[in-house]
Parts: sequence; structure tokens; C-alpha cells
Amino acid sequence: MARRNTRREKLITLALHVGLFAGLFFAAFPIYWMLASSFKTNGEIFALPPTILPKIFTFEAYAAILTDPVKLRFFFNSYLVAAVVTILTVFIALLAAYGFSRFTFRGKAALSTLIISTQTLPPITLLIPFFGLVVSYGLFDTYAALVLTYLVFTLPYAILLMTGYLNTLPRDLDEAVAVDGGSSWTALWRVIVPISVPGIVATSVYTFLLCWNEFLFALTLTKSTDMRTVPIGIQLLMGQHAFEWNQMMAMSVLGSLPLLVIYLIAQRYFLAGMAAGSVK
Repeated sequence: MARRNTRREKLITLALHVGLFAGLFFAAFPIYWMLASSFKTNGEIFALPPTILPKIFTFEAYAAILTDPVKLRFFFNSYLVAAVVTILTVFIALLAAYGFSRFTFRGKAALSTLIISTQTLPPITLLIPFFGLVVSYGLFDTYAALVLTYLVFTLPYAILLMTGYLNTLPRDLDEAVAVDGGSSWTALWRVIVPISVPGIVATSVYTFLLCWNEFLFALTLTKSTDMRTVPIGIQLLMGQHAFEWNQMMAMSVLGSLPLLVIYLIAQRYFLAGMAAGSVK
């Protein structure tokens, strides 16, 4: 009986490992294919049968992107918009979260419900209303259009995340500041913010990733090449008569690297902030 149980456990373990490796392959192979294709010539990408490894290892796709001011502008726009939205989102969300976490005021429950309900709306349903507002206020094809639009989508979740994190911090900290004669502002900036770094980093990383990868509104609310972002730049490489697949893959790699670096640097804080906010 014991031997039968041992064999069964080994079979379960083997099946589990096979499933994990299959899942790893399914998740990692597209990334490998993107990376390998970025070092191929465009002709080799279209070759049949497809090659797993580049026959001719070339940097021509990266050179075409890094020496083209138009394509470099895409990266500048993405960095600028994502950075501005991240800073504004974290600042506003921190103030709102502190109010929800530490104070009781009329309409608090209704306002919280309203913020949560905004997460249930599919972004595409708001595309036409936002386009009309942006055009009517003369903001079409400007950074302001992207920044204000992205704020609408990043702020609700950021407020919820920061509120959950601040709820894990003891109120004794605020009371200690009040005993020493400090105000709520003093408690927030000198006590709460320094110990809320994990929550702030988690919110920042989430916001930056969301802005960097956004495609639909960036495509609709901008028109000129000078205002396009990286996702739109990748799409523009798909021409009517030619597809620059190697450049598309190279731009995808270059667009993914900053996100990977940011996540690796902030991974410890990001996971801590997400866990703390969800537990409460």
C-alpha cells in the first residue's frame, strides 16, 4: 500500500512538473521569438520553413530605429506621458487615500462606491465621449489630452491601492504627531509618506506600465507623428505594401526593456505594497 502511494505521488509530481514546463514554454516562447526575430533580416522572417535561430545575426533593425529621429520621438513621448501621469497619479492618490483612511466625512461611502464603480466600465465605451471633450477644448493631438485621459483610468485603482495600504498603518502614528503639536499635513508628509514607500512604488509601477502600454486612446487622441507613442509607432511599421517585422520586434524589445528594468529594481517594494494593500 505504501509503495502504491509512493508511485502515485511520483506520478502526480511528474505531471505537475510537465504542466509547469508546458506553461513556462507557452509563456516564454513568444518572448524568445520576438527577441530572435529582432536580430533577423526581414527576408529571413518571411522565409519558409521559419528558422528558430537567426541564420544571419544582424543589428540592422536596431540601427534603423536608434538612428531614426521619428522613431526615437515615439520613445520620448511614451516616457514623458508615462512619467507625468505617474507623478500626478501618485500625488493625488496619496492625498485622497489619506483622507479615506484617516477621516470620516459626509458622503465617504458613496464616494468610495463611485470610485470602485469606475473600474467596471470598459475603456472603449468612453472613447467617443473623451474624443468629443478633447476636441471641444482644443486639446486634440497634445500631451495634455493623453495625460488627462490616462489620469481618469489610473487614479481610481491607485486610490484604492493606496487606501488599502494606509489602512494597514496604525493610527497611533497620527496621534503621536498630534500630541507633539503637529497637523495632519505634518503627519502625512513626515511620518506616513516615508513608511509608505512600498505602497507608493507599487502604485507608481502599476501606473507607469498602464500608460506605457496604452494603445487605443493614444491612437484616437493623437494624429501627428510627433505625438505618437511606442505602441502606435510599432503599429505604424505595418505599411500597406510592406511589413517591417524585424523593426517591429526590435522596437518591441526596446519598449519592453525599460519596463523590465523598472520592475526588477522595484520588485521588492512592488510585491510588498500589493500584498499589504490586498490583505487589509
